[in-house]
Amino acid sequence: MNLSTLKSQEFQLHFSDTLSDYITDMAWSPDGETLAVTTSNGEVLLWRDRELEHLQIEYLQIGSGESVDCLAFSHDGQFLAVGGQDGRVKVWRDNQLIATLENAPLWIDRLSWSPVNNHLAFGLGRDLQVWNPETGQVLAKLNFSNSSVLGIDWSCDGKYIAASGHRGIKVWDYQNPKEEPYIFDIPSATIAMEWSPDGKYIASCNMGNTLTVVEAKLLLSRQDPDPWVMRGFPGKVRELTWSEATTETGAPILATVSMDGIIVWEKSADESVGWESRVLTNHIDIVRTVSFAPQSFLLASAGADGWLCLWEEAQQVSQLLTGVSSGFSCISWHPKATHIAAGTETGELRVWKKGRTQ
Repeated sequence: MNLSTLKSQEFQLHFSDTLSDYITDMAWSPDGETLAVTTSNGEVLLWRDRELEHLQIEYLQIGSGESVDCLAFSHDGQFLAVGGQDGRVKVWRDNQLIATLENAPLWIDRLSWSPVNNHLAFGLGRDLQVWNPETGQVLAKLNFSNSSVLGIDWSCDGKYIAASGHRGIKVWDYQNPKEEPYIFDIPSATIAMEWSPDGKYIASCNMGNTLTVVEAKLLLSRQDPDPWVMRGFPGKVRELTWSEATTETGAPILATVSMDGIIVWEKSADESVGWESRVLTNHIDIVRTVSFAPQSFLLASAGADGWLCLWEEAQQVSQLLTGVSSGFSCISWHPKATHIAAGTETGELRVWKKGRTQ
């Protein structure tokens, strides 16, 4: 790739530090004031953009040698939840640990807050459990049964909660959790799953190198959902992400990762065509993660090559962010898309900030 053909850089390195180990996850608070980060050494820390103060990082938990693998802020930003190797789900409010749920020896590697209240869902072996950390009450225990829960996501209105694993996806009516779940059967294991931000579609990455997209309304009406099934990937489809913005057809864009390539899917106006794809190639090693900037089609991808690519309109590279000594492990967009944060497999933390083009 000829870097001279790229536009003037819009994101410039704003902060850098090196933590003790592999950065496992990160997320911005809804107000964009705080970035939370976890590591495989068990650290939980907060970074704030305090240009006039020396101290920018605050540790909520120091390293213990047991990995913390997932974190999420509640929809109102009041709470930060983490889970990991020790089986504990911990919740902080205003930097104070307010609740801990013990689940050892099970490993917590998936959790998700409801988008409408402070109910926290997490995978607990073959179960999907929902907990209210303010009261300490377990609100629901939903049996996935086929395997461990590999993916969790809520519908945008909080009415439904979905889990994925061996043989597909199950969706529960959260207001009536004792009712039989809606089942989307897939002949293999579904390793990643995500509801579109508008609630219209559920996409899933499956073993067997396939991607499926199903209309949620058909699944929830217990009709034959007649999904779109995409094949021909060079390897396992490992991750996916939806855009919040929509195209002229009224549908969001879906980006998926397979090997060192990114496949972007747009819904065609012709129903007989379904979803049309294009392949984005620039990385020279495995792509680890992709994410759309809020309310736009600007797509970020980060890989084992230590490159973070920004794809304008999810089509062509507009900027390449480098300068780390190892591969990227995770990225997170600021809610106003003014910053992008990334972590690496050796603990390097980087935050880039949007500036003027030259």
